[in-house]
Amino acid sequence: MENRLYDSVGQAARQGVNPAGEGYRFLTLPDSIQLAERLRLPRAIVEQAALEQGIIPERYQRSIGTIGTEGQLRLLRSKVGIVGAGGLGGYAVELLARMGVGRLVVIDGDTFTDSNLNRQLLAVEKELNWSKAGAAARRVKEINGAVEVTSLQRRGDAFNLADFLDGCDLALDCLDNLSTRFALEEACGLLNIPLVHGAIAGFMGQLAVIRPGRPLFAHIYGAPAPENSDQGVETTLGNPAFTPAMLAAWQVGEAVKILAGLDGALTDKLLIIDMFSGACSAVTPGDWSPTQE
Repeated sequence: MENRLYDSVGQAARQGVNPAGEGYRFLTLPDSIQLAERLRLPRAIVEQAALEQGIIPERYQRSIGTIGTEGQLRLLRSKVGIVGAGGLGGYAVELLARMGVGRLVVIDGDTFTDSNLNRQLLAVEKELNWSKAGAAARRVKEINGAVEVTSLQRRGDAFNLADFLDGCDLALDCLDNLSTRFALEEACGLLNIPLVHGAIAGFMGQLAVIRPGRPLFAHIYGAPAPENSDQGVETTLGNPAFTPAMLAAWQVGEAVKILAGLDGALTDKLLIIDMFSGACSAVTPGDWSPTQE
């Protein structure tokens, strides 16, 4: 079957010229779909077989100059957990699917309400009270049929997150409460996977990459908050439409660097982004005092 797959992909490949003026071989989306159906294989397997031969699935052509063929192949082979499918999580799911991350696990036990419509990509008027995790899964399938998505309509906590994220290469913190954040950091430590933290309020956003065995939340927030405690300054400063879009893009950028094997990911730093003043600064644990954001 493997030889048949590689031969079929090679025969279906077309010749073209990329935006840099270089010749390359590519596979169109219809050809990928037809091959997967004919060979009775997942589309992700077809796309991986193409990339292994230097054949670019055309849907990823504009990403190759940034992450390379090997980077794209690594994304397709990756599994990422997104904990929270609201403001940050909805945008993160969208971007990860478009980048071609092969498997996504979306964890959120909440449903959409009126107040989500101002900023949450997946919230639409006709689908209020729908599951956020379920809407995320449906959106992924609309964007990229090669991505396998698991929708877990459950609230993550200290008892289930390690199980939910088992097998993931990385997790994204797209939460709005501290108790679950601490539980997520602990679960990622147990699983030995990086955690990309994001938090927003008003014009402000903060970002950190937390490596296994090097927890940061105690430095940022102080002691873990009790279950269902106040969500913090976002309840007073609010969350406009643009802040979660901005910070989710930063989170996915960090995730892609790690998954694609690129240098330059944040380590042991908290990136503070102020969209009002245009200031952006990175501080180390010794430079900040605990807050309750």
